[in-house]
Amino acid sequence: MKEFVDGTAYNNEQGNRARKLFAAVVLAALDDAIADDKKYGNGPEQIARWARSRDGREVLSCAGIDPNERVVQGLMEFVGKGVRTSVALSREESERRHAAELETRAA
Repeated sequence: MKEFVDGTAYNNEQGNRARKLFAAVVLAALDDAIADDKKYGNGPEQIARWARSRDGREVLSCAGIDPNERVVQGLMEFVGKGVRTSVALSREESERRHAAELETRAA
């Protein structure tokens, strides 16, 4: 019985690692689309085309993200804002956005 539990825990950990790897691929695709947007002005269209493609849907699924149209719209919005993923995920940016939101509510 103990061997089964150890094997299950190991497989779960491997699955989590794989999911994180595919999530990193999604973040890289977002950064590429943001770069395309700044250079050519077509970033949201690029990420939408990728997310709707067979490969994009597969990567999103493996990252634990349901590849539906709502997700595609969210990815397009994110790219349209032009904030790199490393900046958007940083604590400073999160605190700045939260403070700005509080200011707009107070006004």
